[in-house]
Amino acid sequence: MTVPAAMSLPAHAWAAWSPCTTGCVAHAAGRVPATRAARRAAVFGRSVMGALLSGQKIAEPERLRARAAALLDSLGIRLEVTGDTGLSAPGGTGTLVVANHISWLDVIALLAIEPVVMLAKREIADWPLIGPMVTRAGTMYIDRGSLRELPETVREMAARLRDGQSVMAFPQGITWCAGTGGSFRRATFQAALDAGAPVRPVTLDYVQHGAPTTVAAFVGEDDFGASLRRVLRADGLTVRVDLHRPLRPMRAVDDRRRVAAQAQATVCGARLPLHHEVAALELAR
Repeated sequence: MTVPAAMSLPAHAWAAWSPCTTGCVAHAAGRVPATRAARRAAVFGRSVMGALLSGQKIAEPERLRARAAALLDSLGIRLEVTGDTGLSAPGGTGTLVVANHISWLDVIALLAIEPVVMLAKREIADWPLIGPMVTRAGTMYIDRGSLRELPETVREMAARLRDGQSVMAFPQGITWCAGTGGSFRRATFQAALDAGAPVRPVTLDYVQHGAPTTVAAFVGEDDFGASLRRVLRADGLTVRVDLHRPLRPMRAVDDRRRVAAQAQATVCGARLPLHHEVAALELAR
């Protein structure tokens, strides 16, 4: 079978891969007037600068949560949360929080619920505006192209979980336009098993006036500036966050494959990926 160029398989079997491109991205409602988008951009810029001027104080939990909520508000994005009131589950350790991945907005939405340590690709540190802010907030960075870094990253995650810090990861390893494609990578779940920590599955969805939308998706060869401009023009955009009941894996019974499968089933439910042919390709590999 010949795979189209836009769907070329990754160079390494372990590398995360998505077929989504900017062709997947579209508004599901009319665009706001340019004047309103400009006002949003100005408020967003001021909100980011305010966060940067906070210096290292941005890492203070309540300050970080408030800044993240202000960023969503500046973009005209509504946050709806169902399930529990926070990301961390009760217990003596931190919680490994795992979610599907659609957009750079995912991180802001989750921080607006509860500040946790984020595990993110190293490239984010170089993004304008957002990069310096999330770095100061204590984000853990990982080089997606270096398999050798993975064991050390898992050890650091486990150590933070033992110390009571909750850690947020996107096990798909890459964004999908609707957040339902790809398989959950298993390595991060080893950190929860090693630390004896619970796993909180989280489902993210974006809608415009209640209709599913891909306008917030940050996929393929998209760049931050283009994505931000789309979001600024989006009308009635809401990010819905469903906080599922925590999983409590036991190292003597579970392994990371089983926990990853349970988490993926909880996050994605019965929903099918938009790219059914990709699911078939992944099963064939």
